Amino acid sequence: METVDWSKLSFTYMKTDYNVRCYWRNGQWGELEVSSSEYIPIHMAATCLHYGQDAFEGLKAFRGKDGRIRIFRLDENAKRMQSSADCILMQRVPEELFKAAVLKAVKMNERFVPPYESGASLYIRPLLIGTGARIGVNPADEYLFVVFVMPVGPYFKNGFKPSNVVIMRQFDRAAPLGTGHVKVGGNYAASLRSGQLAHDQGYAAVLYLDAKEKKYLDECGPANFFLIKGNKYVTPASGSILPSITNKSIQQIAADLGLEVDRRRITVEEMAGFDEAGECGTAAVISPVGRIDDPETGKQYVFSKDGEAGPVCRKLYDTLRGIQYGDLPDKFGWITYLDEAE
Repeated sequence: METVDWSKLSFTYMKTDYNVRCYWRNGQWGELEVSSSEYIPIHMAATCLHYGQDAFEGLKAFRGKDGRIRIFRLDENAKRMQSSADCILMQRVPEELFKAAVLKAVKMNERFVPPYESGASLYIRPLLIGTGARIGVNPADEYLFVVFVMPVGPYFKNGFKPSNVVIMRQFDRAAPLGTGHVKVGGNYAASLRSGQLAHDQGYAAVLYLDAKEKKYLDECGPANFFLIKGNKYVTPASGSILPSITNKSIQQIAADLGLEVDRRRITVEEMAGFDEAGECGTAAVISPVGRIDDPETGKQYVFSKDGEAGPVCRKLYDTLRGIQYGDLPDKFGWITYLDEAE
């Protein structure tokens, strides 16, 4: 890939050679198909277009110093897509089919996995959509599962530098007892307007509050949120927060490093007593938060005064990245090696 400047990749779409597809029709999944087309032929009455029957995942593959390609927490993404499918009455993708499709997509686009020293990775996007035609509000009778990939750089322009976020009480990301706990398209559509307003005002993301009381911290933009106080890692607990695989991994790393991990409801005012803050997710990995503005109350919560990430955020980030790239041992069994899975 002589034409790609790996060090300057951003988090944007890039065409690669192939994607992998599988259809559910007549009550069963078909065989994996390979396509070089970026387009999907779809019925105009497909349920994904009208009634939001779509779910997706995001995971990454990394090329290590040893040249081996590592896929991070493949099994967890397979399970989470099943939860999303169950929530909006789509056909489940069997775990083995999910894994086979991801491995095939990565292998067929192996030349797009960035080199070790670039700091970039191969982003993997599994997508499940309802393709059956429905005009009444009903689940589809046909589904399409697609996996496509692309090399990406950091999600946030600053990379591993603190960014500022803003609280916007006039917007909700997801409703209690709704779909916030699964990875479906409607949750992201609901965040577009507030996210654009935040960007227009110079912020990286919106820190959402719970939709019911506007009192407790929820998600931060497209990512989970966490706070650090001394030797404690604290992350919000809510039924409308997506169970981030990255956050789950960081919690395990934090505990292994001797930190106390606490998942609970956190009020806005409590943030004044914390030392560090951050967002975390597959795309962002860990993005430190420098300052949180609350325009409605006029308060600011400052976590970085020198423009640098705090020591705990840095340690968690370095440990997670070390495991993903193979610089640290995979003591938790999170890695799938492409060469062993072939």
